[in-house]
Amino acid sequence: MALIVLAADKGAPGVTTAATALAAVWPRPVLLAECDPAGGDVAYRLPAADGGVLNPGKGLLTLAATARRGLEPAQIHQHTQKIVGGLDVLVGLTHGEQASGLTWLWGPLGRALAAIPNADVIADCGRLGAHPQLGDLMAQAEQVVLLTRATLDHVAHLRERLSITKAHGVAVIADPRNYRSSIDDVRRIVGPSVKFVHGLAHDPKGAELLRGQWGGRLDRCLLIRTARDLAGRLVSHL
Repeated sequence: MALIVLAADKGAPGVTTAATALAAVWPRPVLLAECDPAGGDVAYRLPAADGGVLNPGKGLLTLAATARRGLEPAQIHQHTQKIVGGLDVLVGLTHGEQASGLTWLWGPLGRALAAIPNADVIADCGRLGAHPQLGDLMAQAEQVVLLTRATLDHVAHLRERLSITKAHGVAVIADPRNYRSSIDDVRRIVGPSVKFVHGLAHDPKGAELLRGQWGGRLDRCLLIRTARDLAGRLVSHL
């Protein structure tokens, strides 16, 4: 169906949390793929479906071992795991040094993720800049969404990134106390350089709940409520 890339410039503000929250409430079948060359931490922050721990060695690393002989969309799910709540995840690299031997992977991975039948893919690509080969994956995305906070330094880095990265939209990690005005401010600053600017609440308590307590309390938190709105808006742009 569709590959949606989430990434950020300096600081990567909450990309993994945002990607997880969006995948948790996505209105269509979805796979959460951890595609950050610097290494990820989904395996350490999210519990497995049985309440245990995810296997950090099963995911992008095991997929890469088989992908040298060719990578087809059907292979992806052989390397995914389920977390609590039933969400399928492709666990990423455990540390950045592993990416040095996988510079060839990102293009084929992007093509395979974009071609998975009957499911969208939300790819957490972390912080951009250090691994230019990640552009080969991003080129396969139907949407590239850059995250930012509404602070001067973050928006300045965002503008520079937008000048060199083809992005379709921006998601503002906004303080609930001035949520709408923060989004409007960023929208005015970035202007017509992207098709849309939406928001996601900065909600540390909700982020902690997302790490393991998937239930009624999580569903009522600002993070999930705004993630549900953001997911609906992103799907409408597909």
